[in-house]
Amino acid sequence: MDETMNSAVLANLPPGTEAKVVSVVGNNAITRRLMEMGVVPGVAIKVIKTAPFGDPMEIRVRGYSLAVRRSEADSVTVTF
Repeated sequence: MDETMNSAVLANLPPGTEAKVVSVVGNNAITRRLMEMGVVPGVAIKVIKTAPFGDPMEIRVRGYSLAVRRSEADSVTVTF
């Protein structure tokens, strides 16, 4: 399977999409915290739902739900 077949930024995925994290870009407190919570390259991730105006969004990673702002999700690149 070609890992670069469909890549996108997590913030742009619609609810119900399952993907695999490729990278978390940035070196600030938010990106470090995302990685501490399990959003690391290679992990499976699923977009559960988004709030009415699209922010925040609920994702499932490593068996638990996590709410992230769209601005935070912009730093996560995924393939699906």
